[in-house]
Amino acid sequence: MAAQKINEAHEHIAKAEKCLKTSLTKWKPDFDSAASEYAKAGKPDPTLFTQRSTAFCKSFTALSVNLLAIEQAGMMMKEQKKMPEAIQYIEKACMMYMENGTPDTAAMALDRAGKLIEPLNLEKAVDLYQKAAGVFENEDRLRQAVELLGKASRLLVRLKRLDEAAVALQKEKNMYKEIENFPMCFKKTTAQVLVHLHRGDFVAADKCVRESYSLPGYSGSEDCVAMETLLQGYDEQDEDQVYRVCNSPLLKYMDNDYAKLAISLRVPGGGGKKKKAAASQGGAGGAPAAAKDEEEDEYEGGLC
Repeated sequence: MAAQKINEAHEHIAKAEKCLKTSLTKWKPDFDSAASEYAKAGKPDPTLFTQRSTAFCKSFTALSVNLLAIEQAGMMMKEQKKMPEAIQYIEKACMMYMENGTPDTAAMALDRAGKLIEPLNLEKAVDLYQKAAGVFENEDRLRQAVELLGKASRLLVRLKRLDEAAVALQKEKNMYKEIENFPMCFKKTTAQVLVHLHRGDFVAADKCVRESYSLPGYSGSEDCVAMETLLQGYDEQDEDQVYRVCNSPLLKYMDNDYAKLAISLRVPGGGGKKKKAAASQGGAGGAPAAAKDEEEDEYEGGLC
């Protein structure tokens, strides 16, 4: 049975190689058919481990626009713990797709590669998603481009590369504005504010909200009110107010990476309840009153 399967694999490989040959009547290789045959030769089977590897690698060389062959090859390399090699093959294939005038296929392949590598290497996944977004953007397919940029932005936040995340979010927001998806612009403004506050840049966070006033429907919206309240509380070192906004459903149910930013946001120099009232009472007469209020709060629930 094993010998029969090996012979079948070799037959498929021979057919694939024939598809790649040219002649007087056949000027171009048949990449689609070649990749299909290589994929058949490399169907998962423990007795054909070597043949699978060879066949799948050749399917890359064949450069079929058949993304199934690429995905199978990537999975094959993943099984062999050779993910970097799999990604190199996909990137090479994508370059050839571009050269052959099929950029959409190149971008889709880069997206697939990003998904493959993401569990192992977030930095490489960011690079692949950004490359895919760039390809779609060059083709004026902004909806596809902005979706991939969103993936990259979230991973940048996860990697704590917040300066780069801020830039990526601004680009996302601009694209959503261009395609007139204003509700998503609102969400990106919220994400920007969280990122900038974690960067310690209150001015940049405030600027994002002010710039968004020009977006249709933003002023007075739930997103707008939440960000105004958050910025006010942050500026006045009111931890209660910041906590309420950051733990509201609007922020808690954002994409997980942004929700974590909200929950972990702290007021600089804070550590207790609202600071504004205590800070505004100066002089000899104000200090004892503030101290008394703090003492009462501390023992409000009793000693036990």
